[in-house]
Amino acid sequence: MTATPYATTVHVLGYPRIGAQRELKTALEAHWQGKLDETGLRAAGADLRQRHWAAQAAAGMDFVTVGDFAFYDHLHSCTALFGAAPARFGLGNEVDLPGYFAMARGTPTQPALAMKKWFDTNYHYLQPEIGPDTVFRLNRDWLLPEVREALSLGHKVKVALPGPLTYLWLARGTHGGFDKLRLLNLLLNSYWTLLGDLKALGVAWVQLDEPILALDLPAEWLAAFNLAYASLASNAPPILLATYFGSVAAHAPLLRALPVAGVHVDAVRAPEQLAAFVADWPQDKVLSVGLVDGRNLWRSDLSRILALLHPIKAALGARLWVSASCSLLHVPVDLEQETKLDPALKSWLAFAQQKLEELALLKSALNHGEQAVWRELHTSAIAVESRRKAPSTHIKTVRARVAALTAGDAERGAPYAARAAQQRAKLQLPLLPTTTIGSFPQTADIRAARSSFKKGALSEGDYTAAMHTAIREAVEKQEALGLDMLVHGEAERNDMVEYFGEQLSGYAFTEYGWVQSYGSRCVKPPVIYGDVARPKAMTVAWSRYAQSLTHKPMKGMLTGPVTMLFWSFVRDDLSREQVALQLACALRDEVSDLEAAGIAAIQIDEPAIREGLPLKAADWPAYLAWAVRAFRISASGVRTDTQIHTHMCYSEFNDILPSIAALDADVITIETSRSNMQLLEAFGDFSYPNDIGPGVYDIHSPRVPAVSEMTALLEKAIKVIPPERLWVNPDCGLKTRGWAETEDALGKMVQATRVLRERLTPS
Repeated sequence: MTATPYATTVHVLGYPRIGAQRELKTALEAHWQGKLDETGLRAAGADLRQRHWAAQAAAGMDFVTVGDFAFYDHLHSCTALFGAAPARFGLGNEVDLPGYFAMARGTPTQPALAMKKWFDTNYHYLQPEIGPDTVFRLNRDWLLPEVREALSLGHKVKVALPGPLTYLWLARGTHGGFDKLRLLNLLLNSYWTLLGDLKALGVAWVQLDEPILALDLPAEWLAAFNLAYASLASNAPPILLATYFGSVAAHAPLLRALPVAGVHVDAVRAPEQLAAFVADWPQDKVLSVGLVDGRNLWRSDLSRILALLHPIKAALGARLWVSASCSLLHVPVDLEQETKLDPALKSWLAFAQQKLEELALLKSALNHGEQAVWRELHTSAIAVESRRKAPSTHIKTVRARVAALTAGDAERGAPYAARAAQQRAKLQLPLLPTTTIGSFPQTADIRAARSSFKKGALSEGDYTAAMHTAIREAVEKQEALGLDMLVHGEAERNDMVEYFGEQLSGYAFTEYGWVQSYGSRCVKPPVIYGDVARPKAMTVAWSRYAQSLTHKPMKGMLTGPVTMLFWSFVRDDLSREQVALQLACALRDEVSDLEAAGIAAIQIDEPAIREGLPLKAADWPAYLAWAVRAFRISASGVRTDTQIHTHMCYSEFNDILPSIAALDADVITIETSRSNMQLLEAFGDFSYPNDIGPGVYDIHSPRVPAVSEMTALLEKAIKVIPPERLWVNPDCGLKTRGWAETEDALGKMVQATRVLRERLTPS
């Protein structure tokens, strides 16, 4: 193929900020512990930024992306940049780094900002709080020093920021019924000034991310795009309006007409939308096409992508830009660190660094012809074909079991009311039973024992003894605190998904495949590459041992099929529904084995069920149908007197409550403390029929609330849920906390419960 006279630009919307060795996590936690001062933390951030810019430049990106780095969360950094700290923190409009962390982590008197899922990903953002009294005041030091830093290193800079409408849409109104669009002009003033500063500095482009365009937006919000971008374009470098996570084809006329210099569309999640943009695309606009998957770690099929790009290149010439579908924040940093992966499997993968290289290959092929990179394209084609033909990706027995599932496999033997009566008689729990969500602090001793065992330095017998010691201590502490339903503490688990994936076929694991979940919290999602089955029991021995230590009921703890799916890097050659049903069958066997071992209550966590919801409401029913079915298949193989719990956190449930109820879990526990029980109100309005445990304190903050504060939350709860169906528990698991604060908080939780019991029990 001959070289094209029109050069193609390649870039990324964002890069992972944590570092290949989780350097950001290490620095943050050292800072919070008082071991690293602010100067040291800022130096660690600067070092990471410079390395990441260098990687982009070395790979051949036409710009380095600046503004995607954050010490906690990029939307939260936007709150600091525009001086929008809620008044309750007493920070005013000048947010310094301690104030930034105070909002993120809470203070002795103020809970942290609410944490929400970033669209349908497993990344969490901190929700801005805005209201009639919100004032925006630009704090240039939250961005301009980074821009100058990149420019001083000789980089051509594209600054990436959340767009103004996405920022407002994702914010929480502090007053009921408050029209957040009332603040648009005030916010635009700050954006306008900032963009002028960037233009004066010589920034080449500004990327404003507006992923809300992939949602079902009200007409007034769509209309606001014209106002916003007409204002901003008059005082800015060229603006690239970036959309991702879904199709924006319905808004193609709007995006054509907006006074921006370019638009980015996600052609991985919604390849069909390209037809709406390529034809008659304006001569003065760039079209950035995301064809390298920014949310998953599979190697790109470069031949297929080039076949799509060649006609677009012919139509657009230099107006075609090529990128990843979204920010690379959602994938690990560098595959080259993985020395223990099976070579064949490794050849199927691409982390952020490798995705830069894929974009560079696409650029070379488009600019100089495919012959210029034929060896690399041939290697890519061999890897893609190897994966397609691998025997592990299609196991007949697994496919046959899923195909044979019937409606009866998703049904319990009796309705909730009958089950509840049997379970109360069996469990003999008091009014307002207290419990926890599952995990307890992962101490240094626990982590050291697990690490030694993994390295072969600790025998299996010694490892089991160490875990038994941790379990015994957890049980003793719970009994001393007076909890009613106990858990074994999950000492043996490295992660709520990875632990199970390690024991299932069809899964693989990386050493350094870390991605940021929030703040310093990083997760290492397993990789579902083949058909999934359970070779043997995964949790039974640990739960049986824990139950032997106490006469109180012990909950078995499992991660549900939908969460196992969405918190993994899932295969893209089989529908997610089919993968979820494979997982459900494997977990169904585990639930049955736990029951046979004498475990009377089993919790199947599904915190990801809301995040899997498609962004367009028209696609919800199909997803919810198979997600609910998968959960019910996992839970329905037990007797009616076995109590099934589930847990969900940091999600809005108002709009899917019928499906939450359709899960038919005997007990559901949810996060409600950061919202001051507001989330529970939806369950009350819906008349949620089963037992429910609203969280009474936020485990993601070191702050321990007072007994009176938890009592007040419980008083709110009993106005919504009848006391006989109300449980008391924290918001989430306690793995990341220390024992001192855990015991303090749980002790106060039990005290608050006793206060309420006394009020509710006739004298």
